[in-house]
Amino acid sequence: MTNRNARELIRLVREYSPDILVTLETNEWWQSHLDKLEDEYPHTIKCPLDNLYGMHVYSRLPLEDAMTQFLVEDDIPSMHAKAVLENGDTVRVHFLHPAPPSPTENEESTERDAELVMVAKNIEETRSYEQPIIVTGDMNDVAWSRTTRLFRKISRLLDPRIGRGMFNTFHAKVWCMRWPLDHLFHSEHFTLDNITRLPSYGSDHFALYTQLSLEPQKAPHQSGVDKEDGDEQLAESIMAEQNSSSQNVHNPT
Repeated sequence: MTNRNARELIRLVREYSPDILVTLETNEWWQSHLDKLEDEYPHTIKCPLDNLYGMHVYSRLPLEDAMTQFLVEDDIPSMHAKAVLENGDTVRVHFLHPAPPSPTENEESTERDAELVMVAKNIEETRSYEQPIIVTGDMNDVAWSRTTRLFRKISRLLDPRIGRGMFNTFHAKVWCMRWPLDHLFHSEHFTLDNITRLPSYGSDHFALYTQLSLEPQKAPHQSGVDKEDGDEQLAESIMAEQNSSSQNVHNPT
């Protein structure tokens, strides 16, 4: 939010030309600059906030049944929608930025963990075999943590970085201490064409560019991480600690 180099971010957007742009920690100042993209990205979901948890989505693809929710904490939004491809196929998309554990925010990780598990459980309970799904955002958690692995096991989504690299996106300004906090997970309907960490543009995070191909015929040949004994009970206990439920997550239909 404190970064003011909107011009360079917009330049990167126009250079890489994503179908969907997701921005995090964006407030009214950022919205006033990002709105310049609306001629190219007319479909938007906007939630400007000054608490480091604002979120915006700008899309070339129509976004149907879109909803902004505050799943666990009253000031931490998430966004959920259905993106419509040019051929009429639809992709269920969830955009997340749960709060990390920190002395000034949450002393423990229970709020973050609950949000990730809620979305994973909702996907497990509501998805159909034919439905492509993407979940992306700043999860404030590394790829190998217990919670992120639990998210993958419950949701059955794939991590396209596996076998391809770490893609450490934070901290952009501290070269010797970087972690993969920004994630994209997808269902088995997709194959990966490209994943790349983009050049720094002033933020403490690098932008992550991911290009997927929808190839549902390859779905039977791909699978996520298998659940283990105790995973379901662990997921339920994490949600119960925050009095949260997977049924509260919006399922775009």
